[in-house]
Amino acid sequence: MTAPVFLRADVAIEPTVHRFYAWLHALAPQTAALQLANAKLPILESFARNPAVHAAALKRPEMRGGPFLDLPASAAARIGTLAAELRDEAAPALELAQAIGELGALLQAEGQGASLEALYARVPEPLRGLVELVYDPEHRADFRFLEPLVYASPHYDRGAQRLVLRELEGDARAFVLSTPRLEDERSLELALPFDSEAARALFDGRESGRPFEEWAELCGVDGERRARFERFFTDVTPRSTHVPVPAGNGGVRVRYLGHACVLLETRDVAVLIDPLLGYPSASEPPRLSFADLPPRLDYVLITHGHQDHFVLESLLPLRSRIGTLVVPRASGGWLEDPSPAHALRAAGFANVRELDELERLPIEGGEIVGLPFLGEHGDLRVRAKLAHLVRFGQRSFVCAADSANLEPKLYDLLREQVGRPELLFLGMECDGAPMSWLYGALFRTAPKRAHDQSRRLCGSNAERAWSLVERLAPERVCIYAMGQEPWCRFITSIEYTPESAPILESDRLIERCRASGVACERLYGSQTVV
Repeated sequence: MTAPVFLRADVAIEPTVHRFYAWLHALAPQTAALQLANAKLPILESFARNPAVHAAALKRPEMRGGPFLDLPASAAARIGTLAAELRDEAAPALELAQAIGELGALLQAEGQGASLEALYARVPEPLRGLVELVYDPEHRADFRFLEPLVYASPHYDRGAQRLVLRELEGDARAFVLSTPRLEDERSLELALPFDSEAARALFDGRESGRPFEEWAELCGVDGERRARFERFFTDVTPRSTHVPVPAGNGGVRVRYLGHACVLLETRDVAVLIDPLLGYPSASEPPRLSFADLPPRLDYVLITHGHQDHFVLESLLPLRSRIGTLVVPRASGGWLEDPSPAHALRAAGFANVRELDELERLPIEGGEIVGLPFLGEHGDLRVRAKLAHLVRFGQRSFVCAADSANLEPKLYDLLREQVGRPELLFLGMECDGAPMSWLYGALFRTAPKRAHDQSRRLCGSNAERAWSLVERLAPERVCIYAMGQEPWCRFITSIEYTPESAPILESDRLIERCRASGVACERLYGSQTVV
């Protein structure tokens, strides 16, 4: 019998939809259609016309997260061909995007306060039966999606999903929101939907081996592609490097794995928050990866749907390990607030649990509490965002992600409800991108430039962070979710200097905390915190 081979630990599996990196807005059919029509295709066609404009923009660090494609100018013809192919292949998605725009225009013109019942007959055909027409309390007309039906419709196109196996060269990869994931000499695209049995086997392939011939047949790889496919596998049996929680350390171990990824473990339960995992590498800083995680993750928590917190590339390989995947409850179908739960169930995750603000989820030896999360979403009507308090016995830990302390009174009230945490993880990326860089494709009317610049995707600065610390009164503060780790840059686009505002502001918070007797540090790389 042919010996089993395993997927190499240093090979990334990039999930894509219509050749672009998959995140929440690429999974939800309504946002995916708008992102393709109003952002992705215009970027491709702009690059095909004038790649020099994109190259010049990317020389400026502050523009690297913007709508600029990161490929050499020699790729212009290939990108032009891709744009033409997508206009043909994704025609139904583009029709859906057009229908969404037409319905918005119809409601703006006709929804003046009288009954909306007669307008149902004028809803564009791609949206018939999938939307509810409503007024807000100020009698402004809008519509919401009946999301389970949208995923059950042809608009959820599993055929647009691909997996790109990529041999990594260090940590460098093009920014995911602007640059399509294309085959090259170090990668191979597989037409495998995320929930397919072949995809499940491949994502488990770092631990579960099979003969190469079986892998090739399962993944539909034949001809000259087989030799390239074979490079992604090894006959070396993988070894878990996870170390169980030792006795005598107070019962809880807290490990930081980079960006906003935190692992909290007791001897009985493991909770992983916002997984964004690096791959084994000799590059600095040292990192923990999939092999360092426990074989079972009882709970995986997602704070919000932005691409650096809702990371399918890390979630899909963990799918078979996850007991319960906990996500924030969405608002119920508004365009700017797609449901993480519906998206993940459609992608093949079985036990997805929605959690609401101040809802408590009992776990062995403790509980998980959903905490309100203000800011970082451009003042948009986005409900699907939560900070988390994880409690084991008398010990509690708060992961606040990118929360901005817009209303200090909130944290006075939370302190009354949940008490004083032992440890607070707080993001301080306080120099975020303009709102339109992430959400602009969803707007029927572009915001004024001044408004767009003021509604940036920011966490707390030093003043707001210190006010939050004063009110929650943690024993210790860890600044995280800064996007500094090199394996995160393809998702965050962040490269700080010592003069960058988030570094200076977090330095000020560290100084203020330590002067007040509160332990505080800025995390980087990976480390055991508690």
